[in-house]
Amino acid sequence: MTQKPEAKKDLHVNKPKWLKTKIPTGSTYFDIKRDLRKKQLYTVCEEAKCPNISECWATNTATFMILGDTCTRACRFCNVKTGNPQGWLDDNEPKKTAESVKLMKLRYAVLTMVDRDDLEDGGAAHVARVFDEIRKTSPDCRLEFLGGDFQAKDDSLARILEAMPEVFAHNIETIERLTPRVRDARSTYRRSLAVLKRVKELANYQVFTKSAIMLGLGESKDEVVQSLKDLRDHNVDFITMGQYMRPSKRHLSIKEFVEPEVFEDLKGIAYDLGFLGVASSPLVRSSYRAGDLYDQALESLKQKG
Repeated sequence: MTQKPEAKKDLHVNKPKWLKTKIPTGSTYFDIKRDLRKKQLYTVCEEAKCPNISECWATNTATFMILGDTCTRACRFCNVKTGNPQGWLDDNEPKKTAESVKLMKLRYAVLTMVDRDDLEDGGAAHVARVFDEIRKTSPDCRLEFLGGDFQAKDDSLARILEAMPEVFAHNIETIERLTPRVRDARSTYRRSLAVLKRVKELANYQVFTKSAIMLGLGESKDEVVQSLKDLRDHNVDFITMGQYMRPSKRHLSIKEFVEPEVFEDLKGIAYDLGFLGVASSPLVRSSYRAGDLYDQALESLKQKG
């Protein structure tokens, strides 16, 4: 999977054909976008320019980023700005997010967040309030949480689990060897695995856990397979794998554009290892068809009896 030494093209510019995306289309996409603008509401799907936006919105799935736009960590692949929000919170955010979910008639919503190490609980209480508000106005909507490691604090993890999200997601992002180069020094590979395992130990209900890996940062296929095994050893249910795309020339460079056949092969390996839901292709992002993975897992468990 590593790039040949003689290939010195600017991989930020020269994308292969399988990474060319279509302009979002479909009446559902435009209807939702119009309604959101009327109420000055926004989704991370739009702000991150997700290539799968119309596909996900057509299945009544969307992602929202809460707790502000400033992260207290500085991962080298991420385009979110870094700083210290100094305890800032938007008290209206729970209601605004719930309003968006209701307006979009979502059957599945993903809440993601920046790391908030400036808050004692990492923002857990605020996350729970957002979930609770959504439950009030959209009781049939399934909820997935995608967050940081909360410094592996049991109290913070337990507070989020009190809101009973159907899925708790936390991304390891890359293989163990590359983690110090790719992620913030506080975001270690082993801590992330431990948090994913601890979530299930703390939950008093059936919660699915989920993680994600970016490819194209210089990892080998064997290293990716080892990461999949590590995740399964920590009882992780879902995995998504997609191509790393460099946000700007200030960020980590792309070492390789991984071919679709490799993603398909890794998908089969992941299922063989026991994952209940797998999304693996170049354009896949953490929340890609999240509701479908959840439904797939329920069906798989039902068949197993």
